[in-house]
Amino acid sequence: MPSDLPRFTIRISSVSLKKIRYVAEYNARSANREVELLIRRHVQAFEKEHGEIPLED
Repeated sequence: MPSDLPRFTIRISSVSLKKIRYVAEYNARSANREVELLIRRHVQAFEKEHGEIPLED
């Protein structure tokens, strides 16, 4: 089923990609979900330290 979520493409070294895939498989997630989780945690940590990030519609 196609997703309506925005797409975001990154360039990453093959070594880092292999490691992300390894960690994702260990955690029973896709590599995409693993990266999503890492981003979400990073943003939460940033907001905890600096306050909520204001978003414009």
